[in-house]
Amino acid sequence: MYAFERVVAPVKRPRVLVVDDSAFMRRLVSDVIQECGEFEVVGTARDGMHAVDQVHALDPDIVTLDVDMPGQNGLEALRQIMRDAPRPVVMLSAGGADGGIDDILRALELGAVEFVRKPSGAISLDLDEVRGNLIDALRAAACANCQPVVGPHRVTAARAAPHAARTDDGGLRSATQVVCVAASTGGPEALAHILPALPRFSHAAVLIAQHMPAGFTRSLAKRLDARAQLSVCEAEHHAPLRAGHVYLAPGGVHLRVGHIDGTICCLLDTSPALWGVRPAADHLFMSAAVVFGSACTSVVLTGMGCDGAAGLMAIRRAGGRGIVQDAATSVIAGMPTAALQHAGADHVVPLERIAHVLDGLVNAPSGAEWLA
Repeated sequence: MYAFERVVAPVKRPRVLVVDDSAFMRRLVSDVIQECGEFEVVGTARDGMHAVDQVHALDPDIVTLDVDMPGQNGLEALRQIMRDAPRPVVMLSAGGADGGIDDILRALELGAVEFVRKPSGAISLDLDEVRGNLIDALRAAACANCQPVVGPHRVTAARAAPHAARTDDGGLRSATQVVCVAASTGGPEALAHILPALPRFSHAAVLIAQHMPAGFTRSLAKRLDARAQLSVCEAEHHAPLRAGHVYLAPGGVHLRVGHIDGTICCLLDTSPALWGVRPAADHLFMSAAVVFGSACTSVVLTGMGCDGAAGLMAIRRAGGRGIVQDAATSVIAGMPTAALQHAGADHVVPLERIAHVLDGLVNAPSGAEWLA
């Protein structure tokens, strides 16, 4: 008799390049990554130019990239990496001021997968939270498609054409239709492509649940508002829904719609997270299905997890329409795939066609069937 030993091939761990101008922070971040056992730190870099060189030399699967560095900063390095050797990038930032927020949002628009606040020190009280956030971000990066495309090029806000002057269509008219959007990882980049391409709807309002922590969504709304014909703002409690306006759920708060004294309004609450996120698109979608019924159009964009799937089902059962971003142009296809499997969709389209399809559905004559 012969005894055969079973040979199990080792699982290949994603290889990470750590970039930071602080030697102390490079060591701290590297130790956090190594200790979790899921990733391998393949090298480090001290600035943006060194980072680009190391990307070409080491070919890492993932890059963690400090935003604020002397010389070539993180944004400049990110732009060059995504142009010449695209791969998932997680941005790290120590900034808490508005300037730091704007840099992070710009990085997300340029194609960074996620962002994480850096720990304030080796024994800081926030280290455990930062450790968890960093590992979660690396897990998302490991699943990411780093090259969503429009034609032969990556979709970025930098290529978006400036919008034409706003018209007064809609004005203070109450919305009689609603578009609900779910987005997570890769969402800021997708929204920066879609919203500037939409007209100022004369009857519809747009509501967005973008998974994002508190403190970032107001700045994101301002950035989108500067490019879009639609008026974009962070949603406020009891704000009436007006046609031609976009309402972005505040970070860390659920957004729903409901009636207040006969007027359809935004409703905000801090009830527990759903699917581990707040705002949750499912809460938004389900409330819109009740209030607007067949006058509701839903869009599920890139992201990890399953948020939006149950809400899409509710909207379609109420007679509304559903658009799902295709997997090829999603940074992470988890949410679109879950929505499609659970609820189906009227249209599954690449990112560059979502605005066109959405415009057609919203502006189709009442009772008419619009074909993409």
